[in-house]
Amino acid sequence: MHILQPKHTKLKSEEVKKILEKYNISISQLPIIKIGDPSLPEGSVKGDVVRIERKDGDKINVYFRVLV
Repeated sequence: MHILQPKHTKLKSEEVKKILEKYNISISQLPIIKIGDPSLPEGSVKGDVVRIERKDGDKINVYFRVLV
């Protein structure tokens, strides 16, 4: 992983359920990321949800993507 690359973390199914309930959405409403993306953690498969942490100054913004 490169120092400028945001941190990508594969979420467990329990974490995914909590996020979907928190934002009152379904998994199909999450933005997508392609399975061929080189920044994804090893062992990722279609349908997994990934947490992306991007740094903006001293603040960390969190984004969620579903693999397709």
